[in-house]
Amino acid sequence: MAASIERLACVPWGGRKVIWTIRRTGSERKFVEWLQRPRSWTLPALFLAAITAAGCASRGPVTTSPPVIVPEPAPAEPPAPGIAQPPATGEPGIYVEQGIASWYGVPFHGRRAANGEIFDMNTLVAAHRTLPFGSILRVTNLANGRQVEVRVIDRGPFVRDRVLDLARAAAIALDMLGTGTAPVRIELLAGPSPAVGDFTVQVGAFSNRANAEHLRERLIASYQPIFIQGLDGSNGHYYRVLVGRVSNSDTAQQLAMQLRSEEGLRTFVMRLDVATDLGDK
Repeated sequence: MAASIERLACVPWGGRKVIWTIRRTGSERKFVEWLQRPRSWTLPALFLAAITAAGCASRGPVTTSPPVIVPEPAPAEPPAPGIAQPPATGEPGIYVEQGIASWYGVPFHGRRAANGEIFDMNTLVAAHRTLPFGSILRVTNLANGRQVEVRVIDRGPFVRDRVLDLARAAAIALDMLGTGTAPVRIELLAGPSPAVGDFTVQVGAFSNRANAEHLRERLIASYQPIFIQGLDGSNGHYYRVLVGRVSNSDTAQQLAMQLRSEEGLRTFVMRLDVATDLGDK
């Protein structure tokens, strides 16, 4: 027979509220029945019970340290028709990241995302620079404790100190629509391994292709390969310059630090996807 647990009373003990919990199994069953058996109470006992009940009712919730969250696999949203999704081979809990998240909607709503599907700002999707497409993330707003699960379909954000771009629907779920940004914790629940793949470093984005060409010419003697990739931004079409193609994110981070210190460039490590058009080489 399965064990059952009963919470019998809320009693103040040393300034804290203590809930007596009895597990109804084996010999403990008699003890529970004895506690629950009607009996006559003396006046002092009734007075003590009334004080106890009043104390439990008048106090607010007890604040405790947040529990350690053990991520569990969550089902991904069904893929859009015709869009191939990578197999879910990742292990929950292997990737945790904290930083600032932002959100995006118009004018990107209805445009094609980096994985090939159409971006719908009213769905629970997101953009991340390095996590594989199809990754399922639990995002916690550290300012209010709200959580939402999103699927990675796009690349970004390309703003310093931001780690995630959320669709408008996800921003509403986290109650960060008005503020625009929020401190978040990102936990990988399911998806391909974040360590597998090719990575590159973005060193610049220009509205004028000639400027992108000038930067490539400046760097090509010391760094190869260098790509120029076109993309649609919020204010028009841009050309970004990507340096290197390495097989792990640690090496890409080292390359990014080298480019910052030696060339004075603002850098972002990003994943090179199969669906990504690398443009000119």
